[in-house]
Amino acid sequence: MDHGEGYDPTTYGAHVADIYDQMYRPDDTAVACLAGLAGAGPVLELAIGTGRLALPLAAAGPEVHGIDASPAMVGRLRAKPGGETIPVTIGDFADVAVAGEYSLVFVALNTFFVLPTAQEQARCFRNVARRLAPGGRFVIEAFVPDPSRFVRGHRADVAYVSGGVRINASWHDTSTQRIASLVLWLSPAGLRSWPVHIRYSYPAELDAMTLGAGLGLEHRWSGWERRPYTPDCPRHVSVYVRDPERKPSSSAAHRSGSRR
Repeated sequence: MDHGEGYDPTTYGAHVADIYDQMYRPDDTAVACLAGLAGAGPVLELAIGTGRLALPLAAAGPEVHGIDASPAMVGRLRAKPGGETIPVTIGDFADVAVAGEYSLVFVALNTFFVLPTAQEQARCFRNVARRLAPGGRFVIEAFVPDPSRFVRGHRADVAYVSGGVRINASWHDTSTQRIASLVLWLSPAGLRSWPVHIRYSYPAELDAMTLGAGLGLEHRWSGWERRPYTPDCPRHVSVYVRDPERKPSSSAAHRSGSRR
């Protein structure tokens, strides 16, 4: 996976594992929505991180597994009550390198966009489909791209969160749909920074990635509350379901090629 010089799937977690739970809190609405979609489970979270959603979801009933590239993030998960019981595979979540079938696979908080190309994102769709039970669902929570937010390809945002201030300085390349950001975190402990690289996709592009994967769009909501999605929504929660009559196309996977 090509993230740029000096940047790889472990970079983010290595920088933020110890403060991630200050920046992003558990989301009871998301957990309730996911539990309703999961049924009896089991569930697989891509980029499980520190367990922000996985731990309360497991407490709600379904068996939860995870994948994450960052040993530092998974170490934080393991240190929490119940975290040591969740099976986690260390690796690239696009590979979906786990065994068995799942009633639900999900990826939250824009994390799907860390996959750096449309081809890599489509490959993830196909690999997810191979791990879904018939009728199983793949859920993506992400922002809706809005290039107009950038002025001459640049943008800065400031967010006040518990324990500190987060500043994002971002550069946007419209030709590749990539955004490179430098994040500054200011807290009583001092100032720290880290890079974030993403490749965004529009909802219609995500829908097109289901072709050859044996998946179809079941729902698109404006958020975890399941309110209707409209074109002016800044975010979406998209639910793709595996058609029991269709299987992922190996020919489509061959045409896209391997990432290595």
